[in-house]
Amino acid sequence: MREEDILASQGSASPTEAPEATDHLDRYRDEFPILSHKTYLNSNSLGALSLRSIDERREFERLWNEMGASAWYEIWPAKLDEVRAGFGRTIGANAPDIALMPSVSAGLAAVSGVTVDGEGRRRKVVLTELDFPTLGHHFLSRRATGIEVEIVPSPDGIHVPLEAIEAAVGEDTALLAVSHVFFTSGTIQDVRELTRIAHDAGSFILVDAYQSNGQIVLDVGTLGVDFLLGGALKWLCGGPGLAYLYVSSEVEIDPVTLSWFGVENQFGFDIRDATPRSDARRFELGTPATGAAYTAAGGLSVVLEAGIDVIEIRNRRLSDDLRARLADAGYVLHQPDDPATRSALVLIEHADAGAAVRELAARDVIVDRRGPLLRFSPHFYNTIEDNESAMRALAEVDG
Repeated sequence: MREEDILASQGSASPTEAPEATDHLDRYRDEFPILSHKTYLNSNSLGALSLRSIDERREFERLWNEMGASAWYEIWPAKLDEVRAGFGRTIGANAPDIALMPSVSAGLAAVSGVTVDGEGRRRKVVLTELDFPTLGHHFLSRRATGIEVEIVPSPDGIHVPLEAIEAAVGEDTALLAVSHVFFTSGTIQDVRELTRIAHDAGSFILVDAYQSNGQIVLDVGTLGVDFLLGGALKWLCGGPGLAYLYVSSEVEIDPVTLSWFGVENQFGFDIRDATPRSDARRFELGTPATGAAYTAAGGLSVVLEAGIDVIEIRNRRLSDDLRARLADAGYVLHQPDDPATRSALVLIEHADAGAAVRELAARDVIVDRRGPLLRFSPHFYNTIEDNESAMRALAEVDG
């Protein structure tokens, strides 16, 4: 498949513009204080904190201190709506299709009703062994309810063949739950093809986009997915405590459990009225972490202003440069063969990845590890000079 076809299947624009097209992103470096004293290449674990997020959080605290509970009725609901809309813009969705969640785990719990149909014919959930463990933990823990879980193996720890996934999805499958980007290889999956596989079998599809949302252009309308999970923590630079669940307007299921934020007449406080909202908010599980929403709003503001399409170009340039430097230095890269399916995650094999993370941190270079792999994740606020600094520090560490 050609690169432009693969990128189109992901809902992504082809990042072929000249490097100069992203030079204006350098101005955002001053927005992230950590960059003044650290070489921060760990955005797939935690996006850097922006001045806008700091200001937003202070505003939340000011309102709480000055207004108390009145802030709930007069101001905070509008901020939650703003954040729903912001999350939606990152994936080409409308605000009514977004439910705020405290975590991906909560989002999975909210949609678990799709895993067993009314007639009990479809009881299987299909995952892959390279998905983030949360997917496995959630569905494996629910086997006592009658669902079956099939985990499709990877032949190389880098990718999972589409044909292997298709072979696992059949008329007994209720849900195909997959990652957009694998967290231990950076491989970008062909979500549009996975959606075809699921829908041809009569199954729902849920995409975990936590590793991709904010670094790769996503358009849920183009992809046709039923559910998508993302969050503020990583590439959206909004910190922990707030995630979201996208629910296609064509999906007509109710949540497993209904909360007071999920009912139509929320502030009617009627214990007998359990009428769900008609949009995705029916899946919300209770009072959102409003302080986290303010923090997330700051990060979303920066990312959306910069433009995820431009960020994707910048990140590809940075990650490709870093891969070339690591390969030239003799490191073995853990990545897909096809450059078009590589994201901004850069992983190398390392004899002692844990020690390397600690030694690099002592030299003010912040990266992460996953098992025996050392992981770098440059973002739009990074520069080629950051790559150079990281390579100098790594050369010192590995001697």
